[in-house]
Amino acid sequence: MPLDEITTPGLIVDSAALDRNLATMAAAWPGRTLRPHVKAHKTTGIARRQAALGHTGFTCATIREVEVMAAAGLGEDLLLANEVVDMRRLGTVAASGARVTVAVDSEATVAAAVSGGVREVLIDVNVGLPRCGCPPERAGGLAEQARAAGLVVRGVMGYEGHLMHEPDAEQRRRQAAESMALLARAHADVGGDVVSGGGTGTWTANTGVTELQAGSYALMDTTYRGLTDLPFEPALTVLATVISVGDGWAVADAGLKAFGMDEGNPRLPGYLIWYCSDEHVVFSAEDGHELPAVGDRVRLEPAHIDPTCALHERMYVVDGDAIVEVWPIDMRGW
Repeated sequence: MPLDEITTPGLIVDSAALDRNLATMAAAWPGRTLRPHVKAHKTTGIARRQAALGHTGFTCATIREVEVMAAAGLGEDLLLANEVVDMRRLGTVAASGARVTVAVDSEATVAAAVSGGVREVLIDVNVGLPRCGCPPERAGGLAEQARAAGLVVRGVMGYEGHLMHEPDAEQRRRQAAESMALLARAHADVGGDVVSGGGTGTWTANTGVTELQAGSYALMDTTYRGLTDLPFEPALTVLATVISVGDGWAVADAGLKAFGMDEGNPRLPGYLIWYCSDEHVVFSAEDGHELPAVGDRVRLEPAHIDPTCALHERMYVVDGDAIVEVWPIDMRGW
């Protein structure tokens, strides 16, 4: 199918840009030192390219992601880096032969792993982001409880998510070191081979983990591109069709239902985004640019990759303007 015939709005992945991003990260974090986070793209199409580079352990955010990855033959080592209080579905995946590890931060989640049939865990430690994770000083005791309950404690994880978009690179490095010092203290009490954490924003700042949980680097978004020290390039855009042109503005058919909006409006180079409504994005031309005509196609850059991908059913992988593959976003849902 020619690109100009697909229904809009649609996700477009530049195959060459994607491969360059994957190669850049793989050079710095080769093989199993990178545990790519599939929540960013939610498609086994990209996960297969990551696995082909030797990244055969993956990070997941939902039970659905674990199930789909295992069913796709990508279940060599799956980490659900999220607390779950009903792990029966995860136990079923583990019983099928996939390796499933889950993050725990309380007695309740340890008990859920035992009752759900999950046998391997990481102790999730709060390293500064006020979200999940036990205090560092409680990690050792929780690990003892997990082992007493018959679980294998592989190590620790801690996500310094509060630093991912810190614009000052030196500040990011300094605070990442502080967060990883907390995680190292917890790891000394917990034991195990795994120290897991980090992300795209701290891909060079975090030197304390044995495996990096980066995800957004593969496709990128305008929020991460605000960090000038990141070498990754935009590989995903939302293709939209101009459906109306007013007196100084144009309207395309991609709005709130096509973009994750928590980080703000999408970007259209050469144009100023006015606002998004349910099915519309309204924009004007900046100096040196003219408004497009009705029927023209435009490619908008999302501000946040993860929720944007979750809103769509497929990605169109392109080489120039030629569609070379179509990937279902098969890890949508819960």
